[in-house]
Amino acid sequence: MRRVLFITGLSFSLFLTGCQVVNTTSGGAVGVERKQYMFSMLSAQQVDQMYAESYSSSVNKAKSSGALANETAEGKRVRTIAKRLIDRVSYFRPDAAAWDWQVNLVKNDELNANCGPGGKIFVYTGLIQQLKLTDDELAAVMGHEIAHALREHSREKMSRAYALQLGQSLGGALLGLNQSSMQIANKVTEVGLSLPFSRSNENEADLIGLELAARAGYNPNAALSLWQKFAQASARMGNKTPELLSTHPSDESRMASIQAAVPKVMPLYQASRKS
Repeated sequence: MRRVLFITGLSFSLFLTGCQVVNTTSGGAVGVERKQYMFSMLSAQQVDQMYAESYSSSVNKAKSSGALANETAEGKRVRTIAKRLIDRVSYFRPDAAAWDWQVNLVKNDELNANCGPGGKIFVYTGLIQQLKLTDDELAAVMGHEIAHALREHSREKMSRAYALQLGQSLGGALLGLNQSSMQIANKVTEVGLSLPFSRSNENEADLIGLELAARAGYNPNAALSLWQKFAQASARMGNKTPELLSTHPSDESRMASIQAAVPKVMPLYQASRKS
């Protein structure tokens, strides 16, 4: 066990040594203030470019297969909501207003949406249709995804993964661990460092997304009904993972965090509706 803890500590030390502290967003009314560590050799521009190429390829593939649904009523609805949310991103980071934002609705039965680095958004029709999302609920999930991009969670995750891999490889070589021991070390590192880190990202996206939606004139209470629908869909599919071993918060933790933040953003929603 000492060897496993040594590798975990070495990974964390390498992570801190090779990184710079950055402040991607302001805290907002919801108070997201966590310090972030990014590898200096991995710039935001590099990550944005890599993802832009992948995104463009995916869009072209969807277009060639007839899966793009941008010109449908749902597609126009998605783009209208996205525009209102994007118009408010400067409250968290002014430079994001100048990103090359792209929004595409794809015909796919998965309950999924994503906003990658640099503001590249995908929404799947299955998410809207199967959960029967209202505009407020759709704004909540899109705000959540946009928040991931604003906080550069992808770049942060890449930085951390690089440090963990480097630390495990170096530690294993120094200690002469066999494959079985390395597997144990990998699992301890994952549970002790990687998974809680991912849950922290999800909580930040929930809170920033909640404020973005409120500022755009969407009822923040819809975030609660949205995640209730997700929880019900997950239960139907039998997909229930203990929070300790999940990259997402438990439904109970998520709902409690959102519920506590709603009063902070409700005045923003009310002001937006008046204007």
